[in-house]
Amino acid sequence: MEKIEKWESLQLIDNMKRINKIILIACLLVISLGVKAQQDALYTQYMFNTLAINPAYAGSRNVTSATALFRNQWTGINGAPRTGTLTLDAPLLDKRLGVGLQLFSDKLGVTQTTGAVVSAAYRIRLNEGTLAFGLQGNVNQFRADYSSVNLNTNTYDPAFAYNVNKLLLNFGAGIYYNSDRFFIGLSVQDLVKNRLTNYTTNNSDFRQTQAMHLFFSSGYVFDLSDDFKFKPSFLIKGVNGAPIQGDINATLWIKDIVGIGAQYRTNADVAGLIEVQATPQIRVGYSYDYSTTALRNFNSGSHEIMLRYEFGFSSGKILSPRYF
Repeated sequence: MEKIEKWESLQLIDNMKRINKIILIACLLVISLGVKAQQDALYTQYMFNTLAINPAYAGSRNVTSATALFRNQWTGINGAPRTGTLTLDAPLLDKRLGVGLQLFSDKLGVTQTTGAVVSAAYRIRLNEGTLAFGLQGNVNQFRADYSSVNLNTNTYDPAFAYNVNKLLLNFGAGIYYNSDRFFIGLSVQDLVKNRLTNYTTNNSDFRQTQAMHLFFSSGYVFDLSDDFKFKPSFLIKGVNGAPIQGDINATLWIKDIVGIGAQYRTNADVAGLIEVQATPQIRVGYSYDYSTTALRNFNSGSHEIMLRYEFGFSSGKILSPRYF
């Protein structure tokens, strides 16, 4: 009898876990519909992928730079976000103009967004740094396979009756100032409130549209000694209808070769980061996020890998360290 009771208890626990996973996936679907949530892809190593959040960053490194990043979020959850980006930016016209291109793919549940972003920045040289004003235009292909969702009911739900395949155009703008040791930037994306689906309700709060995103970031590099530098930074993200979220970072650089850091994302994650300047041209980064919310019961963390390559390097020439 005791064995039967234990078996029934285990079955109950297993069923509760399954129910919780179903609820979690449902929440992911709600996020993907853009209802009261951040829609744009999330990055822990935003400081190496700044072009993805601010078009005024284009050309700020004063060399042609290519960055690839892949993020596997909430490992272990079926349908969790998977994001890949490739960015390329360069200075032109005696570094008065910066141009950038970003290609990306972001998959979440039954939805997938792929697209390209073109950025341009006008750069003004000041005494100790550069002030830039940027604009961007992007084209996204948004696909959603809503009809594949198993609702576990025979009731007809029009929100999940049709699939979506839409081409979306949008715009953004930003301002960015940087010197050798300091940066600050403010940007806005998704200025056009595009409809994501053709399904409508009488309640405007549940209309599925793109939401405007606002980003504010800054950072500084402090000299601790000849071999050690301390680099704190932060990113504040705001989306209409969603709580403001902040990322706080701190990285210790050793001999300008290895960087070891940590991040706290409000009401979401803590993360560890490591960066390696393998050569004057190549930088590699890795981050691991651990959820601080109830999501930690369903996933084994998030992984993010970054690779940057800088052109404009000639034999015998040493590039000065670039921290942002």
